[in-house]
Amino acid sequence: MDNIFKKFYRETYHKTGGYFSVIPNSGNVYPGDFFQIRNGQLIFLGNIFNPTIINASEVDFENNISLNPSNWNFQQGCSKPYSGRGTGQNAVEGEFEFSKQVLAFDDSGSFIFKGNDPKAFRIANWSQIQDELIIKLTQTYYSFRELYLVTECVTLKDWTLAIAGKEEAELEIATESENFGLVDIFGESSSKTIQSKDMAYYHQEMARKSEFFKAKKLVVQEGKVEIFISDMIKRQESHQQWANDFYDQPLDSQVSHFSNAGMYNARASLLDLLQGNQLNPNTALEYFKWVNADLDDLERFFEVYGGK
Repeated sequence: MDNIFKKFYRETYHKTGGYFSVIPNSGNVYPGDFFQIRNGQLIFLGNIFNPTIINASEVDFENNISLNPSNWNFQQGCSKPYSGRGTGQNAVEGEFEFSKQVLAFDDSGSFIFKGNDPKAFRIANWSQIQDELIIKLTQTYYSFRELYLVTECVTLKDWTLAIAGKEEAELEIATESENFGLVDIFGESSSKTIQSKDMAYYHQEMARKSEFFKAKKLVVQEGKVEIFISDMIKRQESHQQWANDFYDQPLDSQVSHFSNAGMYNARASLLDLLQGNQLNPNTALEYFKWVNADLDDLERFFEVYGGK
């Protein structure tokens, strides 16, 4: 993901109560979609209802859930130094009036977003299917060790997003529609761009799409992680003594090439070290659980291999 969207993604999460966005991708996201995040990209892998991993008859859906519209209008680093009325000349209709507004942006990534009429649809009985999904996604259908699963999506009647590419970027818009009281015209369907300077992204989406979502993340149970770390520390200590006896070299037994901090980040390694058939459909729930995807996961959309 281009870093220009980072501030927008973070603020979306904070302002809307934990939703992620797939903008600028234009595709829809659906409850039941599962994916991984690789090299800053959301990699769609499938949906639990197509092909059938979970029978639709087992799932209760809630549709057309109205959300607070004020949560879907927000900005960061954007000001409106000018709003006013003006007149122009048209060769056919003669003189006409229009409303004009100038938007100024502080720095790269500063943005303004306006979404209208948010509606959510979601899996309502997640707690009743989550264990079955762990077994099927890690054992019987697939062997995932890392996975995200969409549980809730939001559609907007329309939305408009403008993001600055550089410091002191500007966007000037206007509309001929009646605009009594000089209210904000950003996001109005009739508004047009007059000119822009150093804008990285500006889009008006007039179709209702599901481009915002919440997800669950598959993680290893904390208790298993602690056991794993304890075993690794013991194994490290005995390994040093073994190495001194095995290799015909003068070695300092106090020096280790393993770091305890690194062990705490080695959750996936736990599963790699399990003995054959130790992880199976009968034990999967002892090793895995679902948690809410959060800001740490959002940051992964902006982690690119090589740091670029």
